[in-house]
Amino acid sequence: MKEEKIIKVSNGYIILIIALLLLLGGVYGLVNINTWFIAIVVVGVFLIPGFFLINPNTSKVLLLFGKYIGTVKENGFFWANPFYTKRTISLRASNFDSERVKVNDKLGNPIMISTILVWKVRDTYKAAFDVDNYENFVRVQSDAAVRKLASLYPYDNFEDDGKDEEITLRASVNEVSLALEKELSERLAMAGIEVLEARIGYLAYAQEIASAMLKRQQATAIIAARHKIVEGAVSMVEMALEKLSEKEIVELDEERKAAMVSNLMVILCSDKDATPVVNAGTLSH
Repeated sequence: MKEEKIIKVSNGYIILIIALLLLLGGVYGLVNINTWFIAIVVVGVFLIPGFFLINPNTSKVLLLFGKYIGTVKENGFFWANPFYTKRTISLRASNFDSERVKVNDKLGNPIMISTILVWKVRDTYKAAFDVDNYENFVRVQSDAAVRKLASLYPYDNFEDDGKDEEITLRASVNEVSLALEKELSERLAMAGIEVLEARIGYLAYAQEIASAMLKRQQATAIIAARHKIVEGAVSMVEMALEKLSEKEIVELDEERKAAMVSNLMVILCSDKDATPVVNAGTLSH
């Protein structure tokens, strides 16, 4: 496989002066001397198609009857063999925002996902000749890469069982971006494309399960909150019993301790304000 070859070409301003002198001298000689000066005019005209301009961050790929000659990346005004075919390839960084596609994550849940890619041409030979259309190649491979990435990770981790370190599409932004960038770099290398940045641009559950997943997320949050509330309530009840026993404020048998614990747990764990009932009799009535 051939690689990119950087070449130097002639300064366009010098050749332009030579071409103008040939044209002016040939015309003058043709008019005032003889018709043999027509050859000089032909040479001057022959030089004109060889001029070309290269803007900053662009390049010209030169071909001679289908043979790759080299690439000119220096910007300016130049001249090369008029028989060269000159193809312009941009070296600027390009931003690509893919369409939102529906794929299944690792758990089989349908999700909508898109990617944002920043890329530029690194090897002009590969971009020009190893793929049919390198810009379309970037679009297709980006779509394929984001589909593969989505199938490798779950959208989110709902289990509260110590597996919070599992990589997920929603929470592990840096890890997922690095994996996507690596995948795209491998896919686009054959087209001479350098990946500058790749990340998830849009991520959401598909419409048909979005409502159900929202309820699941809410339920998970409620369960986690209840877990913390119960832990705190148990600690407070334990502290209350210890303080009552330590200060000997009141002596409680096992049955009354159980009733006290039950009442405190109801009050502390309830999501509504408790309504107290005043007992005007004894503890037994």
